[in-house]
Amino acid sequence: MTRIAIVHERFTEFGGSEAVVGEFVETWPDAQVFAPIVAPGGVREPVREVHDTWLSKAHARTGGRHAPLLPLVPRELRRLPLRDFDAVVISHHAFATQAALATDAPVVAYVHSPARWAWDREFRAQEAGGRAGQLALAALGTLAKRGELRAVPKLTHVVANSHAVAERVTDWWGLPASVINPPVQVSRFTPDASVPREDFFLCAGRLVPYKRADLAIRAAQRAGVRLVVLGEGRFRAQLEEIAGTETTFLGATSGEMLLDMYRRCQALLMPGIEDFGIVPVEAMACGTPVLAVGAGGSLDTVRPGVTGEYVPAGSDDEVVAALAEVMREFRSAAYDPAKIRDHADTFAPEVFRAKMAATVADVVRGR
Repeated sequence: MTRIAIVHERFTEFGGSEAVVGEFVETWPDAQVFAPIVAPGGVREPVREVHDTWLSKAHARTGGRHAPLLPLVPRELRRLPLRDFDAVVISHHAFATQAALATDAPVVAYVHSPARWAWDREFRAQEAGGRAGQLALAALGTLAKRGELRAVPKLTHVVANSHAVAERVTDWWGLPASVINPPVQVSRFTPDASVPREDFFLCAGRLVPYKRADLAIRAAQRAGVRLVVLGEGRFRAQLEEIAGTETTFLGATSGEMLLDMYRRCQALLMPGIEDFGIVPVEAMACGTPVLAVGAGGSLDTVRPGVTGEYVPAGSDDEVVAALAEVMREFRSAAYDPAKIRDHADTFAPEVFRAKMAATVADVVRGR
């Protein structure tokens, strides 16, 4: 039996990368899971036991704030007990590839993205609050970049979660990367022909700067169409300041309401450039078309004319103008919900598990 170790950076809240680790555990049920920081309630089934470090106790003493501990994470990753395994599978988005320096076994890194805030100055400026925040993030970014490059020679195979991320891996790390899109729980989202489409567009997800809900709000104003914004986040106050009467904020909602909104909206808007984007696939699982900026992860998920449409990437004003033009004339009835759903099924967890299992097996066999 192949002995597999799974490494994740931290279990402090649940998001897409933690869902990926859950699918790793479903793929290799006997694998051992490691992470430097594990918070109470940070682990969900099917992950049960995680081997952590002293940083978990330090995290509790900070009142649950992981940011002050991040400079210490790389060293603890390099100290993980990973020498008695046949392969190490790493879930990476900032520091986790440092664990490759703790083993001589083959290493497969599943990369949600290289630390984008470390490599991309424009993205970092967008995320950091004020001058002090930018300086702190720049210093941490230097640490992340140095660590990622140090680990590169130890990575046997890199898997990117989208073609956009694969390009970053090549540009920033100098490595080739295969692409396996992340798993989406499409079985939780289904079309319902009995629910009529209504005259509003939907923007859903965390309200943080890089998601660019501000562009969706401006486009709705320009097009004179209704927009519903679902989600919470630190950007909400700024978004409410620029929104007009055509925009409704519903905040954090239940899964049932999200499903209902997916089914009733004309289309989901994806105005930001994401590494992949889980929400658009959830919407498509409901037979809902997606209007997205044609860059980043949307290039892996949206099929123009079948599952939605692209608007060209460009300046903020250009994206707003292009999105407004499409929204003004858009009719969801022009799209076949069954074809949209069929496309969403290609991102199902079982597809992800089969591809990852085959990749790791090939690496272990030395192919």
